[in-house]
Amino acid sequence: MTFTLAIVGRPNVGKSTLFNRLVGKKLALVDDQPGVTRDLREGAGRLGDLRFVVIDSAGLEMADDDSLQGRMRRLTERAVDEADICLFVVDARAGVTAADEYFAEILRRRARHVILAANKSEGRAGEAGAMEAYSLGLGEPIRISAEHGEGMDDLYRLLVPLADEVEAGRPAPVEAAVDVDLSEEDAESGEGAEAWRPSEDNPLQLAVIGRPNAGKSTLINKILGEDRLLTGPEAGITRDSISVTTRFMDTPMRIFDTAGMRKRAKVTDKLEKLSVADGLRAVRFAEVVVVLLDVNIPFEQQDLRIADFAETEGRAVVVAANKWDLEEDKPQKLNELRANFEKLLPQLKGAPLVTVSARTGKGLDRLHNAILKAHEVWNRRVSTAKLNQWLGAMTESHPPPAPGGRRIRLRYMTQVKTRPPAFIVKATHTDKIPDSYQRYLINGLRQDFDMPGTPIRLFFRDQGGDNPYKAKATKIVQSGALSKHKNRQKPKGS
Repeated sequence: MTFTLAIVGRPNVGKSTLFNRLVGKKLALVDDQPGVTRDLREGAGRLGDLRFVVIDSAGLEMADDDSLQGRMRRLTERAVDEADICLFVVDARAGVTAADEYFAEILRRRARHVILAANKSEGRAGEAGAMEAYSLGLGEPIRISAEHGEGMDDLYRLLVPLADEVEAGRPAPVEAAVDVDLSEEDAESGEGAEAWRPSEDNPLQLAVIGRPNAGKSTLINKILGEDRLLTGPEAGITRDSISVTTRFMDTPMRIFDTAGMRKRAKVTDKLEKLSVADGLRAVRFAEVVVVLLDVNIPFEQQDLRIADFAETEGRAVVVAANKWDLEEDKPQKLNELRANFEKLLPQLKGAPLVTVSARTGKGLDRLHNAILKAHEVWNRRVSTAKLNQWLGAMTESHPPPAPGGRRIRLRYMTQVKTRPPAFIVKATHTDKIPDSYQRYLINGLRQDFDMPGTPIRLFFRDQGGDNPYKAKATKIVQSGALSKHKNRQKPKGS
């Protein structure tokens, strides 16, 4: 990446649409209602042969207090200060407003380089507004249409010399040691997974999910050591699933902050539905999921649904109880949490349960260790020899049932993948194996191979009840019978 480009402007001028156009994916939520974007979203931008970091920001509003709009504005101004180039977007169809003039003055004072873009300029409707943008004093505006991709060649023409200038002003990079990672095939199959470690090029993918106002953004800000994500007392501040790359206690991680998930019956707003869907998609991309609870009201029905969704998706799960600093009787509360966890989430038996305070940062070391442990177990592989020795002991200790007098035989077992661990058992009469016996084997795998909490997939494949060597034996018998038959037909003395 050669430079950082921040897209700024009033609400609803098309910043998120332009962001999606530059990254080539629909990462940012887009809707007709203004103020959809609240946090800073980063993406890998691409325009011609240029590669850069592009930042989608919240709409600039004329608010200086500690209201939500004021906090959003301060976050956007911070992006202006840190970016190499600012792309100031105005709405060509609405024309230049007083807010545009006000923010143009801010950019003149604070931004290193500014490019002025008149969006929605397609057709005749945007001609007047594009001409009016000259009055902002930020140079010649380029006419673009983020929705239709028009004007991208003009944007490229302006970015090339600025990118060269930014690159020339940077110190030469210092070479660093590079960790040796697994190939994609090995990572998928799990071969050598025990030796795999997160690196700068391949960070651990972590998603933080939970109900609204559980403290997800506050927790991530504490991990980052800066106010990177928008926080406040209002519930449901986060809308997009924002990802940030950092080192959490020296472990490279890419952390996804997700929107709070309420009960489906309460979600009626279209934008909230999009936000929840975006959060669920972040879970599918993650390797480890932290389910964040409010310690004052833990394990509500929605918490259980969220944790169960993460397990169903096959992610490694860590349960964290937030706001621990507000709890008075900590030992008794911890015992209650553990008892309820074991009772209400049996499918995650043995998963890490840690207590944290996102406000003070207490317990972050425990959270870090729990994440690494869950990730290591999620990547674990067991040799086929050990599995078959274990399977023999398990069936001897507790044989499978014999429905209708037909005995079920478990003949062979192997691990077919990791992330999460998945196993196949070759058996007879697999349609007759009860779910209780499958749970018996899964619980045994957890206990005997130290795989607490991680989702385990166990599949039965029918090998049939016949002897696998029967066909070969039949051929031998038939061959012998044929020889005898030929010998009988030979005349005596021949």
